[in-house]
Amino acid sequence: SVDCSFSRGVCDWKQDADDDFDWNPADRDRGDGYYMAVPAFVGHKNDMGRLNLLLTDLRPKSSYCLIFSYRLAGEKVGKLRVFLANKKSAPVWEENKGKDEKWRTGKIEIFQGAETTNSVTFESERGKGKTGEIGVDNVILISGPCPED
Repeated sequence: SVDCSFSRGVCDWKQDADDDFDWNPADRDRGDGYYMAVPAFVGHKNDMGRLNLLLTDLRPKSSYCLIFSYRLAGEKVGKLRVFLANKKSAPVWEENKGKDEKWRTGKIEIFQGAETTNSVTFESERGKGKTGEIGVDNVILISGPCPED
């Protein structure tokens, strides 16, 4: 498995240059490292911020599971979507409301066919809320299908 978390991960993360705002590091409550977040007061409604995970060493014709922690905290904070580079048109994962401030786990199967997925994009779309944040943390890529809960 490959640890792509932000504090000590080995993965290559890039801010998108063509979006409306950047994701920023935020300190974890426990104090051990940080996660990436978009505070609710950044940007305007429907503005987008994209954080790209560049995947350079994935083997073609095998499957992977992308596991990540996410949080949508605050009223009408916005949407979090995940796109795979070879399927740019539609998100492979989307969440638009948090039931509470808790962190949850997202899982996405990445099947490598003839064309390999060379990046994953975490996209935050601003809602009309003014408090809270959208956060992503503990991004891990494992070989094989996603495990059952």
